[in-house]
Amino acid sequence: MRRITLWFLAALMLAAVPWLTTSCAKKAVQGEEGVVGPSETRPGERPGAGMIGGRPTEETLSAEERRRREAEAAFTNEDIYFEFDKYDLDARAREILANKAYFLKQFPNVKILIEGHCDERGTAEYNLALGERRANSAKQYLVQLGISESRISTVSYGKERPLDPGHNEAAWAKNRRAHFVIVSR
Repeated sequence: MRRITLWFLAALMLAAVPWLTTSCAKKAVQGEEGVVGPSETRPGERPGAGMIGGRPTEETLSAEERRRREAEAAFTNEDIYFEFDKYDLDARAREILANKAYFLKQFPNVKILIEGHCDERGTAEYNLALGERRANSAKQYLVQLGISESRISTVSYGKERPLDPGHNEAAWAKNRRAHFVIVSR
């Protein structure tokens, strides 16, 4: 009896192997060079080529996506700066904000955060208020340029997040700024 049970189990396992080793096929994708399945590659292409950590690499991005990423990098990498104890916009700040408004008009779904920053001089409370005025002056200028107020939020970090930790005029000048962050696309 035990021998029959073992033969039965072995036959059952052999019958189940093809069923267990097949899986549901994923949908094939239509590419430039024809239909390509989920694990297939095009001739001359390495498996997983063009992907890093599940994300496309720069060379596989569309021209539009590359343009958007470059524009976002330019948008976030350029701060505006203020004089000591001031929150009014100089000509250079207005020029930078005009470029940021152009970007925001090109990408109408983008929402941003403007961070107001100060140098280390003055009390924490005073610098929080000054940072708020700096962020709000940048926001109001963008609104004047036609950007919806609902797309812009502000925050003041006062002197709490210095860009340059130095204790001299060069460091302080870098810390008196408004920084721009994209919060949603």
